[in-house]
Amino acid sequence: MNTHEPLRKLGNSDLQITPVGLGVMQFAGGKGMFRFMFPGIPQSEKDAIVRTAFEGGINWYDTAELYGSGRSERSLRDALKNGHIKDEEVIIATKWWPFPRFAGSIGRTFTARQKYLEGYSIDLHQVHQPLSFSSIPAQMDAMADLVEAGKIKAVGVSNFTAHQTRLAHEALARRGLGLASNQVQFSLLERSIETNGILDAAKELGVTVIAWSPLASGLLSGKFHRDEAVLKHTPIGRRLRLARRIRETEPLIAALEPLAEKYGVSVAQVALNWTVTFHGETVVAIPGASKVSHAGEAAGVMKFRLTDAEMALLDELTRNYR
Repeated sequence: MNTHEPLRKLGNSDLQITPVGLGVMQFAGGKGMFRFMFPGIPQSEKDAIVRTAFEGGINWYDTAELYGSGRSERSLRDALKNGHIKDEEVIIATKWWPFPRFAGSIGRTFTARQKYLEGYSIDLHQVHQPLSFSSIPAQMDAMADLVEAGKIKAVGVSNFTAHQTRLAHEALARRGLGLASNQVQFSLLERSIETNGILDAAKELGVTVIAWSPLASGLLSGKFHRDEAVLKHTPIGRRLRLARRIRETEPLIAALEPLAEKYGVSVAQVALNWTVTFHGETVVAIPGASKVSHAGEAAGVMKFRLTDAEMALLDELTRNYR
């Protein structure tokens, strides 16, 4: 693997990750509730997606129990095995779904996570969202038990507020650990973490922010602005969300295009580069991929770097999304 950007320390852990990882929620598409969100992807295509990301320099993959009740996890496992990618060559993050459950299910359901990812270690285990029948300290104690048992290396959370992030970090500190990450929505078009305290808490505590939906469901790729047919062939769940935002984001896409041309990259890559560089090493991103080309683009984000002036321009254009 070869990356332009150096590896980053994942929060309060010893894990070293690339600034861009790969989210594989799309691997659950085609069935269950995910059939309304993503089309089904043949396993051979999933294999090629993961291999392309790996060869491009990406060293970590994010999945979850919720994504097809293990279907995404199994698909990722098979893709890694089929690509002859060894356990020690990658970092895997997955998540426990907390509602309607108690913290005790973290340990009980972990065996299923291990089964679906058989042959690959779970390095980062995350609480998918804060709503549970158990308190955040109780959830962190259950996660700490897994760390002490040598079953995981780090603990993360997802969609936690600044206050909830502090509670989680404090609970882990009582066990001699620290919170590794908080996975939240962040992009040029969703910057609320900069004003609601989440980013400040992460910086203060040394927690990494993992940006999900860093391309705003594909809106920051510019493809919907330049080709109306693309929107018509998008699953209806995403189509309704995207249609109303295309016109309002036209000026931003127009600003991204000359930067893409300058660096010989895509509009999406420029947007992602801003996401993982504007706040130093605090923010990393997990763009999804339903095509091999998406994985190649994600890896390519680490091969160039926007200037401070270019990042400031994009910052100014999107401050109303804070």
